[in-house]
Amino acid sequence: MRQRQQDPLLLPDHLVTRGLDRLSARRRDPDWLAARMTDAGTRFVPVLDGQNLFAPNGPTPAYLAPDQVSELVAARPPIVLLGQVGKTVCFAVGIRSTDALPAEHGRFQPLRQTAALLSEQDCALLALAKAMIEWHARHRFCGDCGSPTESREAGHILVCTNKRCGVEHFPRTDPAIIVLVTHADRCLLGRKTGWPKGMHSAIAGFVEPGESLEQTVAREVKEETGLDIEQIRYHASQPWPFPRSLMLGFYARAATTEIVVDEFELETARWFTREKICEGLRNSSFALPSSISIARRLIRDWFDQGERGHLETQVSGFVPSST
Repeated sequence: MRQRQQDPLLLPDHLVTRGLDRLSARRRDPDWLAARMTDAGTRFVPVLDGQNLFAPNGPTPAYLAPDQVSELVAARPPIVLLGQVGKTVCFAVGIRSTDALPAEHGRFQPLRQTAALLSEQDCALLALAKAMIEWHARHRFCGDCGSPTESREAGHILVCTNKRCGVEHFPRTDPAIIVLVTHADRCLLGRKTGWPKGMHSAIAGFVEPGESLEQTVAREVKEETGLDIEQIRYHASQPWPFPRSLMLGFYARAATTEIVVDEFELETARWFTREKICEGLRNSSFALPSSISIARRLIRDWFDQGERGHLETQVSGFVPSST
């Protein structure tokens, strides 16, 4: 397969924080943090039960000023310094109840439902806020001794309050692989039970202890489809905060082609030519993964190397671009 001459760092990605200065050195400056928390130019990114706040009318993020969250902040919710975008310092703030904010500030909804409609910068900032506040919610107590934890360094470390323990806990990211297996002019796509009608995607799974990434790629493909693979090649990565993964994208070539589906993992797995993908898009029997996902990128980049033109052109020509 021809190597696509693109820098993964420059590819569109709605979940990667670009243009964000994370202000790591400022996390240990209490005076600076206190001043920024009340500065009129600061903005807060609210998160409630893993959902982000959007404007009442339309998929526009609702960023709140300090005076809009002053009472909320006084109740000492989880607060995390996200960084600075342009001249604006941003904090994530955890909301414990819908009653904590007036309805006119907006409504909470899952980021996954609206991500494709947002700008890359907005989407990435909301995703970061969601990931950090969810981490705080899941680590209110020390995993070693069970004592309460305390936020440090502007929310980027949680420290056990038990002096005999004192363990520091850091934000967790789970590595997972996703691989598009190809053979001749076909790619392998699988489907899980419960997915939207017709949707297929690349093979994915979590890295297990003691594995290299390449071993995980080969194991997941073998377990889920019975195929042996070769020529494993890294393509790009993507943070995936649903709930806290780092997706590592690969291509691989099939060494065997007879599919044996593990029905516990997949409903089905099939070989698709570019023509079959276009036909499925045309008659609505086939749907692509989310346009913000690395799965879509893997399929797109493979598709675009063929003679059918660009995948996104095919999608817009047959059906509305999937989200």
